Amino acid sequence: MIHVAVLGYGTVGSGVVEVIETNKDSISKKAGDEINVKYILDLREFPGDPYESKVVHDFDVILNDPEISIICETMGGNEPAFTFSMKALLKGKSVCTSNKELVANHGPELIKTARENNCNYLFEASVGGGIPIIRPLNSSLTAEKIDAITGILNGTTNYILTKMDEDNADFDDVLKEAQEKGYAERNPEADVEGYDACRKIAILSSLAKGKNVKYENIYTEGITKIETLDFAYARKLKMSIKLLAMCKDTEDGFYAMVAPFMIPKGHPLYSVSGVFNAVYVHGNMLGDSMYYGRGAGKLPTASAVVSDVIDCARHLGKNILCFWDAEDMKLTDIARTKKHFFVRVAEAEKAKASEAFAGAEEVDIQAKGEFAFVTKVMTEKEFDEKIASIGGCINRIRMEG
Repeated sequence: MIHVAVLGYGTVGSGVVEVIETNKDSISKKAGDEINVKYILDLREFPGDPYESKVVHDFDVILNDPEISIICETMGGNEPAFTFSMKALLKGKSVCTSNKELVANHGPELIKTARENNCNYLFEASVGGGIPIIRPLNSSLTAEKIDAITGILNGTTNYILTKMDEDNADFDDVLKEAQEKGYAERNPEADVEGYDACRKIAILSSLAKGKNVKYENIYTEGITKIETLDFAYARKLKMSIKLLAMCKDTEDGFYAMVAPFMIPKGHPLYSVSGVFNAVYVHGNMLGDSMYYGRGAGKLPTASAVVSDVIDCARHLGKNILCFWDAEDMKLTDIARTKKHFFVRVAEAEKAKASEAFAGAEEVDIQAKGEFAFVTKVMTEKEFDEKIASIGGCINRIRMEG
């Protein structure tokens, strides 16, 4: 019997216990031994809960129990999650986590500690919830040189943008609805400003390149400036607007960014709607592959954590190689990257805009008081200089594909 402890009995932690208990027979068969949840760590009491007897309040009870070989860290945040994870790994106990913040901040250090102590630090659930993407990058695609990853990595923002598009609704109204349905937090900043997606693309970028991509160095822009009218223009162009998190190899170097983009109907991510997530990967030999599913939620995320538990159970006393070194990856400035831009300016600036952006294609939807166009391909730096020369714009959205 393989004994497991769960740290944190919130949404994901309770889901982990539910998945293990509901699918106990098949999970144990796939793991090669019976999987048993022995402890649940939480500061709270859970009177009447079917697993109340498993709840403990002192991490040392778990740490010092030689029967515990795998720990599921579903607490979230950096501390005490980092301290608990490090102590467990130093004792040779594998850790499976859904904590993207911790993985983005301390991934290389925790992976190295696991390797040195013949155990594992696995984090499939930290990106994309129930979508398998970490394991493919770390095993199935190891023959590839991954030169691009583009993802819709946040269900909250994708839900908001989908509803704005389909219902012709304003951002504030849709955000309120998302909060009422539980798709958005009371404080939605991490989602709508792109910070959540930024941490996730940092993790994927690090695995793709084998070096540490710091999320603090990734250009990040959220969706709060997107307006209902932007979707009318997008429909005219037969495009949609998505918050994309991406990293790419270019002739000028490797860059990563998070920002709203217009994407055409032919793009694989065009039809990813609602709370669903997708990751689009390009390898130099394989070409394109895509991974799609529910990117968040109690049971999808818990399912990914438990898949790591099974992997750890199959490799007790053995380390599964993970290619993510502590050496920092140098990112090229996105100012050097090239793309088309969709731009809206005041009608009074039409002449200036037409001169500054010579060769641009007008997009006319009979909107009063403004002039909209799509630029030729240019660098971010060139665009910023040109738009500054005409005194700014109402809005601008990058274009992909």
